[in-house]
Amino acid sequence: MKRFRWGGSPRFGDLQRLSPISREFGLDRGLPIDRFYMERFLAAHAHHIRGAVLEIGEPTYARRFGQARVTSCDVLHLEAGHPGVTLVADLADADHLPSGAFDCIVFTQTLQFIYDVHAAVRTLHRILAPGGVLLATVPGICQISRFDMDRWGDYWRFTSLSLRRLLEEVFAPAQVTVESRGNVLAAVALLHGLAAQELREEELDVHDADYEVLIAGIAVK
Repeated sequence: MKRFRWGGSPRFGDLQRLSPISREFGLDRGLPIDRFYMERFLAAHAHHIRGAVLEIGEPTYARRFGQARVTSCDVLHLEAGHPGVTLVADLADADHLPSGAFDCIVFTQTLQFIYDVHAAVRTLHRILAPGGVLLATVPGICQISRFDMDRWGDYWRFTSLSLRRLLEEVFAPAQVTVESRGNVLAAVALLHGLAAQELREEELDVHDADYEVLIAGIAVK
């Protein structure tokens, strides 16, 4: 492969454009890159997905990664009327949700849509049973979700430090683990809407702490 000299002009090729290749996060092309990292995280910590589980929006990951360890699965949504939803609540104002009810909460790519993130994390802690586990993922480098922005809002992007501090406000610091995934190539590809299948797995596996595409946290009550 020909390389440009230091001080020369890089060859942007298909990426030299003012609009992304896809605005669908890669969903129309395959598995989104951030979802590739998310599913790797959940697979690595699937043993926590057990007992009474709560997931946001739909029970996809609880069923896929929890399997027979899950004895019950509730699905929470901000709005009523969605298929499979058993609990309706704004996590920033959810006093009606039962305390200590869940052994695991699968909380993926949701916190950015809640303005009062501090209140939401307090609710997540309250509704976990003692010893319960929160498995959370949040976006780092990522486009805005226009669908969510136009309905309930898309407010935040995070770093590993901001997620850690949020969790440690309510969970014991020794019970919080935060990790990030991504690199500059994965970030650029995600912003252009490319799918994980369009990069090599060894490229996705490279971790550059300065390019956090996905941040994931485990917090134990």
